[in-house]
Amino acid sequence: MAVTNGPGETGKSGPGRQGGDHRDDDLERRRRNLEATLATRQPDRQERKEGAGGATGYGEAMKLSSEFVAGVAVGAGLGWMIDRFAGTSPWGLVIFLLLGFAAGVLNVLRSVGKVAEFGQGKNQGPNGRRND
Repeated sequence: MAVTNGPGETGKSGPGRQGGDHRDDDLERRRRNLEATLATRQPDRQERKEGAGGATGYGEAMKLSSEFVAGVAVGAGLGWMIDRFAGTSPWGLVIFLLLGFAAGVLNVLRSVGKVAEFGQGKNQGPNGRRND
């Protein structure tokens, strides 16, 4: 006993069925139209990613703030340890807290792309070698 899909037997387009070429042409035309539409909307998606809206913006803010706080915390921790072992209280804490603050700011600027990574100066070419 044969199973059918419904009154018009829609959805059947296998070999030996009439109208199969027409459906394939129609699907191909629709696929090309969809690709063209997506290609025109692609720059819009890129602009939205560069903006600071939505969940992407919150994620970026959390990443930057955690890098800054980590730099300050590590600096303060190192200063406190030096003060404990060397007995230089409070100067180790003050100096390393300031160094941690500077390191945190530098990490944030590197993440944003405002400062080049260490060893990547302006005189380097695309392969990483200096152009002196």
